[in-house]
Amino acid sequence: MENKKKRPNVILILTDDQGYWALGCYGNKEIRTPNIDSLAEKGIRFEHFFCTSPVCSPARASLLTGRIPSQHGVHDWIRTGNGDRSGQPPIEYLEGITGYTELMANAGYTCGISGKWHMGASNQPQKGYSYWYVAKQAGAGTYIDSDMFLGTEIVPTKGYLTDVITDGALRFIDECCDAEEQKPFYLNLAYTAPHSPLVDQHPKEYVEHYLEHCTFESAPQDPKHPWSPEHPVEIQYSEKFADSSRTYVGVRDLLAGYYAAIQGVDDGVGRVLRKLEERGIRENTLVVFMSDNGFNCGHHGIWGKGNATFPLNLYDTSVKVPCIFSMPGVVRENVSSDALLSGYDFMPTLLDFLHIDNPDSKQLPGRSFLPILLTDDSAEYRESVTVYDEYGKARMVRTKEWKYIRRYPDGPDELYDLVNDPGEYHNLLHENRIFMHSPKEIKEKAQELGEILENWYRVYADPGYDGVKEDVFGRGQIAKLEEKAEDQLHFHPLVKVEYTRST
Repeated sequence: MENKKKRPNVILILTDDQGYWALGCYGNKEIRTPNIDSLAEKGIRFEHFFCTSPVCSPARASLLTGRIPSQHGVHDWIRTGNGDRSGQPPIEYLEGITGYTELMANAGYTCGISGKWHMGASNQPQKGYSYWYVAKQAGAGTYIDSDMFLGTEIVPTKGYLTDVITDGALRFIDECCDAEEQKPFYLNLAYTAPHSPLVDQHPKEYVEHYLEHCTFESAPQDPKHPWSPEHPVEIQYSEKFADSSRTYVGVRDLLAGYYAAIQGVDDGVGRVLRKLEERGIRENTLVVFMSDNGFNCGHHGIWGKGNATFPLNLYDTSVKVPCIFSMPGVVRENVSSDALLSGYDFMPTLLDFLHIDNPDSKQLPGRSFLPILLTDDSAEYRESVTVYDEYGKARMVRTKEWKYIRRYPDGPDELYDLVNDPGEYHNLLHENRIFMHSPKEIKEKAQELGEILENWYRVYADPGYDGVKEDVFGRGQIAKLEEKAEDQLHFHPLVKVEYTRST
């Protein structure tokens, strides 16, 4: 493929449930991620990038559409309507809502996806994608011999799913490079890793290395959180898919599996970067690496993400994700940025980078951070900047120094002093354990941030999709908001145990 500087290719590498803390370039001294670390050295790494909701489907929908969950209506992971089960009609949850891939396709890009979709109707191409190779298991499942959708057909695969997804991405790159009409391409390389299951599903040599050599210092096992269930869902997943000869799954087994899954992704990233070099298109390809949402591996005494507790949580370990941009000669290299950015900023930035107009841009909350990618003109991102997050009836506003969480209608609300308590261990609205703020100061700060939060959501939340009106329990969305009567459920009710070893 000819090197066309005016029309860059784009690859978004998106992992599933990866905490920002789980990469070498983000300070983890034990996990082995040389290829992703190299990508960061040749690009810009963002220290404070946040998803819009700490669970996969709404976070991915926000990346794709530039809208917050209370604008696109996906508020939980898609449980019903994926098209992955016989007798279950597929539901296009984002039907009628523009995604940037549609705008790119209209601008002449060939768009392809390999891996996880999980935004409804996985069995049919949509949103401008002409290459559609997506995992049949919309959420979590086995990493071994897993089925994929190629277009509308089910295709069985053999081997490790992370490798299968990488293989699909490499085929797409080759097809685009070998096509008679040389068009720029967009690839969403969407791994299912490191999502559960975490045990006995990954390369044994990787697992054994971590079991033998790691203390897992980056994953402290805090005392069990009072909102955490007795038996966390993510651990139940691991037990369900673990080797049948196992009688016990320990914390070190879970951590070794999680680290091994990420190392498997790193292998895939290395293969993709080598392919770009082989085809002579690396310097004309923007590569972005990020995760859909964060993940706790014992942090705060929980295993999982935003739905690992009830009430649903918005800790930084759940909402902050790794984010790296790299394009040699264009994007600044070996740079770390402390700008506060969100998943809803991704779409405007990408379209700005590609000089593609979005007719709906004025309705969207995000703004382009292209200046940070290209120059050092980032002062405006360092002064009084806030990011917002939501999960059902829980909403968050965060600055560099403070985080405030409001749960509708009756709490419990949270306020954290991130300067003196970066780990978010002391909710100042519950008990002032830091003893640096008077009760009056705490009350005034909560009121100030609460007003900022209310005003922002008043501008951007669509009344028809507003999350504070919905009972979201973290156990999955089962219908589009407009397709059920008001007295019917849109979200699966809270259950004590969903997954057992026997199922």
